[in-house]
Amino acid sequence: MAGHNKWSKVKHIKARVDAIKGRVFSKCSHEIALAARAGGGDPSANARLRSAIDNAKACSMPKDNIDRAIKKGTGELGGDVIQEVAYEGYGPAGIAFIVEMVTDNLNRSAADMRSIFTKNAGSVATQGSVSYQFERKGEIHIPAAAIDEDRLIEMAIEAGADDVQSDDDEHIIHTAPNELGTVANALRAAGLKPVSEKHVSISRNPSVVTDPVIARQILKLYDQLDDYPDTVNLFTNFEVSDDILDQLDS
Repeated sequence: MAGHNKWSKVKHIKARVDAIKGRVFSKCSHEIALAARAGGGDPSANARLRSAIDNAKACSMPKDNIDRAIKKGTGELGGDVIQEVAYEGYGPAGIAFIVEMVTDNLNRSAADMRSIFTKNAGSVATQGSVSYQFERKGEIHIPAAAIDEDRLIEMAIEAGADDVQSDDDEHIIHTAPNELGTVANALRAAGLKPVSEKHVSISRNPSVVTDPVIARQILKLYDQLDDYPDTVNLFTNFEVSDDILDQLDS
């Protein structure tokens, strides 16, 4: 979701609930498997894998689950080959969505995406018809307690970062796509431990939803896409004002 508003707090609460249901473990497994497939199963030689494992440990994911995800990514477990795929679509009021997932069954995933969008007053779009509305960036998350904001800004910019945003919980560092690994490694060398390191799609022109009925429909679609078992990342261009969120909560 673009921007930082009350919906960010809603997402944090939802993440904790998801962890109880095992959904966070599933997403962590996907991230680990993808990282292992792309760069090998040795975290000491694969920064993306190391970051994915650290994130999984922060969510209290068992070591056996982590090892199994690594082996799935490297192909040691056999079975169907996992693939990365992105679906683009539009929800109510033309709100844009990009769903990045990992799947071992493209036909099933495509059918499920069409069903979810259709049932929520949306539609799957052709490749490229949505993504042009977003800017690709590298994104690194550091716990707020790990370092002072001013010091982090200085370190991150010197390492090649574009921007640093902070709140009470965390620092979020944005980089050019090809600078993600360089900046993350520089922060590690300085003793910091990123809890997340990945590429993201950030809306160029966020769309603020002011109709509570439309907002409820969009949030329902967002939740269903985010809860889909194969979803790894979900990006959209909508924001909901605090006033509208208060109406939905009442």
